[in-house]
Amino acid sequence: MRIGLVGLGRIGAFHARTLTDLPSVDELLVADALPDLARSVGEPLGATVVPEPVDILSAGVDGVVIASSTVTHPDLIRACVKAGIPTFCEKPVSASAKEAVALRDDLAGCDTPVHIGFPRRFDAAYVAAKADLDAGRLGYVHTLRSTTLDPAPPPEEYIRGSGGIFNDCAIHDFDSVRFMTGQEVVEVYAAGATQGIDYIRDAGDAETVTSILTLSGGTLAVVSNSRANGRGHDVRLELLGSKDSVSAGLDDKLPLRSADPTVTFPAGKPWHFFMDRLENAFRAELTAFTEVVAGTRPSPCTLHDGVEASLVAAAATLSWREHRPVLVDEVR
Repeated sequence: MRIGLVGLGRIGAFHARTLTDLPSVDELLVADALPDLARSVGEPLGATVVPEPVDILSAGVDGVVIASSTVTHPDLIRACVKAGIPTFCEKPVSASAKEAVALRDDLAGCDTPVHIGFPRRFDAAYVAAKADLDAGRLGYVHTLRSTTLDPAPPPEEYIRGSGGIFNDCAIHDFDSVRFMTGQEVVEVYAAGATQGIDYIRDAGDAETVTSILTLSGGTLAVVSNSRANGRGHDVRLELLGSKDSVSAGLDDKLPLRSADPTVTFPAGKPWHFFMDRLENAFRAELTAFTEVVAGTRPSPCTLHDGVEASLVAAAATLSWREHRPVLVDEVR
């Protein structure tokens, strides 16, 4: 199959390398708003470099992967879907929940599949933890804990256009909560702080946040996020149940050390960043998208899923700013 890729920044270049390595992808066509960047990434991989992102749509591709900046996502998704091209788009759907909802409403009734990129759905440990829950081995889950702690903050330019830490970082955790439990988030209470990164504060964002989520089935979820976790990239999830408890991300590369001198776990070098922590999950995710393109499976993470995660992010942002609990229905 022929796959088009729009956007060749950090994650786009990573996806380009993954896609060219998939046996089902016969040709990769790439484009970026910066043509020199498209050539520098695409040509060494043997990809076909097209002049402009819009040219991808007219190139006869079987599917499109959108890895461009967040603000471009809604228009690109809309154009691909209306052209009948199966579409993969990196999270979040848009920089605001309002725009995400408007896109979902605009595309209601369209049967062209959209796959939103939340790679934790494809992480082997997350999949196994969900299987334990679905099989009843955990009993009912009273508490879920989800963590995304980045080792260093993104550039100031990224912060200004990301939609905030809840929208560009915690949104992974919000999707994981829905995916794992099958429950909807009903209410959010969030707090945030900035201790060491002035440009994050100046942008009206927070460096570190924690959200408490009340779910429709009675489970409580605690989501923790930070831009400044110096030991490494910490992506974890814990399901604490009435019969058993399980964790995803509890491995020898966990970026956490025990203060007990008799404990040697974790013994490995800590995960450095999301691209090494989730490398296998990204590959599985894009493999799944090629199956969506081929028509052999439905989207494993729909536009609706992406919008619901954005709504939780919007509720968390409002809660943090106004220092109060916020019902998700309040921001719909």
